[in-house]
Amino acid sequence: MITPALNISHLGKNFDGVAAVKDLSFAIAPGEIFGLLGPNGAGKSTTINMVGGVTRIGSGTIEVFGHDNRRDYILTRQMIGVMHQEIVIDNFFTIDEALKFHSGYYGVRDDKVWRQMLIERLGLGPHLHKIMVKLSGGLKRRFMVAKALIHKPPLLILDEPTAGVDVELRHTLWDFVREINADGTTILLTTHYLEEAEQMCGRIAIMDHGELVALEPTSSLLERLGGSRIVVTLSRPLEVLPAELAGIGARLGGDGLRLELPLNGGHGAGEILGLLCRCNLAVADIETLRAGLEEVFLKLTGTARPAPGGDE
Repeated sequence: MITPALNISHLGKNFDGVAAVKDLSFAIAPGEIFGLLGPNGAGKSTTINMVGGVTRIGSGTIEVFGHDNRRDYILTRQMIGVMHQEIVIDNFFTIDEALKFHSGYYGVRDDKVWRQMLIERLGLGPHLHKIMVKLSGGLKRRFMVAKALIHKPPLLILDEPTAGVDVELRHTLWDFVREINADGTTILLTTHYLEEAEQMCGRIAIMDHGELVALEPTSSLLERLGGSRIVVTLSRPLEVLPAELAGIGARLGGDGLRLELPLNGGHGAGEILGLLCRCNLAVADIETLRAGLEEVFLKLTGTARPAPGGDE
């Protein structure tokens, strides 16, 4: 049996008598890119802080590659790199100075070759001798990724890594994440950009009010709760939806020029197309759309797309 990279069992945490995390259990296999999603206040960052040792565990256990993160805290800290949601920097040091000694916090010797690779891949080279206060928000984020990886942890936790950064940096970061994941680093990702989670994560857990409300492969989660639909554009508007179409859940919009028909409930695409023909509709275009992760998120939590950087 393969030992999980991260195993969370019956984890709980209260603040002033209010439960932030409730009986949370899930495991992440080595080499996964795993998404942990949820609306603001769902408990994601509290969970990450307990994994990283920043917040005391209320109840339950956390194991990192088979080691208890309280009993074997020195070893597990070495195994985890965390990029926190909040920008955490030290304005007294330059990027170069901070990266040279940061691995020492974990009892790990500085590896010049590894450090130089991080500097180059994250585009920090031209800014090495700048103190943190002189960096843009995007450069601070890049530095925080380098800092989280400087001691070569096999488990990297990224808490809202692309919040407030430009598109170029977002793509650069995800390319780099895929690269280190291909080399064996396990990734735990939280993000409010749901399209990122859909593209990056093989499995997704969704939290709401401190509890786990979904945990499964991304593709099956989308299939089970999202589904697909046929969208028909008409060349002549409909004033009244035909009863046959209304009976299978069709919706009319776009001033009578757009029909949406769900591909579920036993009605396949061929049956729906035959029904459109029998209704003698003037069809200009037909496309099939698969529901995205955002629609699944709404179904599970009843919450609209969360705002990046919210309080957890």
